[in-house]
Amino acid sequence: MEQTITQTKPIEEVLQKRPLIISGPCSAETEEQVMQTAIRLAATGKVDVMRAGIWKPRTRPGSFEGIGTKGLPWLQQARKVTGIPVAVEVATSKQAEDALHFGVDVLWIGARTTVNPFSVQDVADALRGVDVPVLIKNPINPDIELWIGAAERVAKAGIKTIGLIHRGFSSYGNTEYRNAPMWHLAIEMKRRYPEMMMINDPSHICGRRDILQDVAQTAMDLDFDGLIIESHIDPDMAWSDAKQQITPERLGEMLDSIRWRKEDIASEEYHANLEKLRQQINHLDDELMQIISQRMKAAEKIGQYKKDNNITILQTNRWNEILDRAFKSGEKLGLSKEFITKYFDAMHMESINHQNRIMNS
Repeated sequence: MEQTITQTKPIEEVLQKRPLIISGPCSAETEEQVMQTAIRLAATGKVDVMRAGIWKPRTRPGSFEGIGTKGLPWLQQARKVTGIPVAVEVATSKQAEDALHFGVDVLWIGARTTVNPFSVQDVADALRGVDVPVLIKNPINPDIELWIGAAERVAKAGIKTIGLIHRGFSSYGNTEYRNAPMWHLAIEMKRRYPEMMMINDPSHICGRRDILQDVAQTAMDLDFDGLIIESHIDPDMAWSDAKQQITPERLGEMLDSIRWRKEDIASEEYHANLEKLRQQINHLDDELMQIISQRMKAAEKIGQYKKDNNITILQTNRWNEILDRAFKSGEKLGLSKEFITKYFDAMHMESINHQNRIMNS
């Protein structure tokens, strides 16, 4: 049976859509699987770009590491039939060259590649002089400078359209997520590079499908530009990352359930009311800074006393006492234990730094 050919929109036009939705299987497995996934994604009417893993960097040898270059023509055909542009991950110059040879519309650099500047440079060199959009995932470890460095290397290769993908970070002690979101790092990247689109990857943050929607909603509430979500025609039978994939139909339902919020509205009353509240926050922040400064001055006096009496800076019992008091007070005030821990850890380290300067002056 002859398949209908559908015209694909220019990728520059596609990438302007907000929210931008990218979806497809973790791995391209068979030609039939790729085609059926593409057709069912197209039927939702919600997917702008189809993703598929062709080469899969795995932690341990023996795992499925992707179908390889022979899967690229499958994506070509899926695009012809559905009109949906396609995206793949590349980790080497050879992979980038192969993807370009088969007309892949969007490339992305994975977390395991972003962590290695030599690998990023290898890919960037292969893309020099090529007009192709490149998305860059955050590195596995929570190092924002590596993320920035990867973007800079790709930009210096002459790539004009660069986007960022927030897929979470490996974190000791993290149990809820496959990769801890560490939203503050993605928010900092948005602050530094507002011109770059920021796409959230709930699949790799969650590692399981039951909490995908919650993470996707959080990303949209934080004004991310889109989502990249793994989908498969039979998720439980997927050759890789089965637990985090959903069917194209479930993807459509999930996207329908997300509350899509506006970044801003034009109402003068809205802006006036918001400005009053923001000024209130500014005044409270000023007061907080004054209080913190006073606390540090008290810490410096304690540091001087410890120096005069040859006492160590760290007093574990006292630190435990401070945290216990803070947890009890914070609970009554509606502050989470997680926030209090992070806040007081930062305060404690700054206090130690002040005392250390006194001790060694």
